[in-house]
Amino acid sequence: MSAEEIAVATQTGMLVAYHAKHQPDIRAIVSQYGDRTFAELNANANRLSRLLADHGIGDGDAVAVVTKNRPEFIEALCATTRSGIRMTPINFHLKGEEVGYIIDNCEAKAVIADANLGEPVMQAPQWAPNLKLKLAVGGTIAGYDNYAEAITEYDGADIENPVLGNNMLYTSGTTGRPKGVYRKERAPIPPQWGDGPSAYTPGVDRELLTGPCYHAAPLLINIVQPLWSGVGIVMMDRWDAEETLHLIDAYDITHTHMVATMFHRLLDLPDEVKQKYDMSSMKFLIHGAAPTPVHVKQAMIEWFGPIIWEYYAATEGGGGFLVGAEEWLAKPGTVGKPGPEFDNKILDDDGNEVGIGEVGTIYMRAPDTGRFEYFKDQDKTGSSYRGDYFTLGDMGYFDEDGYLFLTGRSAELIISGGVNIYPQEVDSELHKHPAVFDVCTIGVPNDEWGEEVKSVVQLEEGIEPSEVLTEELLQWARDRLANFKCPRSIDYANVLPRSEAGKIQRKLVRAPYWEAQ
Repeated sequence: MSAEEIAVATQTGMLVAYHAKHQPDIRAIVSQYGDRTFAELNANANRLSRLLADHGIGDGDAVAVVTKNRPEFIEALCATTRSGIRMTPINFHLKGEEVGYIIDNCEAKAVIADANLGEPVMQAPQWAPNLKLKLAVGGTIAGYDNYAEAITEYDGADIENPVLGNNMLYTSGTTGRPKGVYRKERAPIPPQWGDGPSAYTPGVDRELLTGPCYHAAPLLINIVQPLWSGVGIVMMDRWDAEETLHLIDAYDITHTHMVATMFHRLLDLPDEVKQKYDMSSMKFLIHGAAPTPVHVKQAMIEWFGPIIWEYYAATEGGGGFLVGAEEWLAKPGTVGKPGPEFDNKILDDDGNEVGIGEVGTIYMRAPDTGRFEYFKDQDKTGSSYRGDYFTLGDMGYFDEDGYLFLTGRSAELIISGGVNIYPQEVDSELHKHPAVFDVCTIGVPNDEWGEEVKSVVQLEEGIEPSEVLTEELLQWARDRLANFKCPRSIDYANVLPRSEAGKIQRKLVRAPYWEAQ
C-alpha cells in the first residue's frame, strides 16, 4: 500500500476507487437487491457522477436519496463523495409531504428514490419544484427516469479531478420542521486500520448493516468506515433477530453496530435458536443511540464475549465517549469517558460547571474543523451553543474517575429503539382532532425500546373518554404521521399543566410515569 496514494484517495473521496484497483473482485455489497464487487461499485459511482454532471449538478450542489437498504444508496454515496456534492439521505418512513419538504429545504437538484416506497416518493416532488433530475430504483415511478438505464450510458472509468463531497443529515427539533446538520468544511474520513478496537483488515473482515442507511450511526459505522477501509458490507433490508445470527454465521461477519432494542430481541430468542449459529467470527460489536439496561448488556457480554463497545456522541459532532466491555463491567451503566482530543463539560442552569457526582446538562466542545450549523436556521444554531460548546439537552454526571453516566434529558426528545421522536409533531396532529382540547406527548418506560410514545389528552368539554375514542385518536395519528412517531397509548387528564407563557409543562406530565425508575 502506498501511503501517498491512500492520502490522495482520502482527500478526494476516492477510497472506494483505490480498493477497486487493489481488490476489484472482493464483494463490497451483499444484499437482497443485488451484490456489487468493489470494481462494480466504483464503476457505477463514476457513471452516476457523470450523469449528474451532465445535468449541471456538481461541486457545491445537493442530491437527496430516499431508498431502502440497497446498493444504489451506496453508489449514490460514493458518487457524491467524489463529486463535491452534498448528499442528504432521507428517512423512508416519512410521509410524502415530509420527504418533499426535506428535498426542497436541502436544495437538492436531484433525487434518487425507491419505487418500493410508494406514496412518499410519488408525492414528494410536488413539494420540491427545483429538481433537475429524478431517478427511480427498484421499479417505475411516474415522472422519474430509470436509474439503471440512465447510468448505463456513461463511462465507468474513474472520473477526472475528483472533489471531496459531504453528507447533510436531518435531525428534528422539539418544535417545527426537521433541520439539516450542515458543515461548510468537508472533513475526509480515513481508513480505519491500525490498532484501534474497530480496526479492519481489507478484503478479510466483513460488516453487517443492521439499521437503515439514512440513519447517522449505520451510515458512518456500518457503511462509510468499512467501505473506506476496503471491507465489504452485508446489508439487512429489515432487522430480524434470528436472521442477524444467520448472517453472522453464513458470512463470517466480524463487525456490526446495534441498538438496545436489538439486544432485547436477540436475548429473547430460544436457547436452541441461539445455539444453531456460530458467533466466533465476531471481533467488534458497538452500540449506542439509546440507554441499555445494565442486566441486558451484561447478558450480551456473557454471550458474545468482551467485544462489545458503547459510544455516546452526536450527529452534530463532538462527544467522543467510548467504553469497552471490560471497562464497562467495572463501571456498569457508564457510557465511557472521552479520548484526550475531546472536551466535555457538565453545567448547571447558570452555566457553571458542576462537581463530581452532580447532575447537570452535558456540553460538548464543537470541533475546530467541521463545526456544525443547522442549515438555514441561525437562531437554532445559536441557541445550541454556549461559546465553543453545544448541547443536545442530555443530562448526567461524571464520577470520580471521569466516567459519564446519563440520567435523562432536559430536551423533550423521545428515544424509542434508538430512533429520535419529537413530541411536538405528535401534539400538532392530535390537536387537530375535534375531540381534543389539549395534548401532551411524552416518552414512558419500555423495557425493550427504552421509551415508548404516549399522548396524554385533555378532551373538549362534554366529551368523555372511551375505548372507541382512544382507538379513533390512535388511528387519527396513524393516518397523519410516520408509524414510528405514533403514540402507542392514550391517557386522559382533566387539565394539562401550562406555564404562564402558555408552554406545555411536559416534565410535569412525564414525571409520574418515571417515578418507579
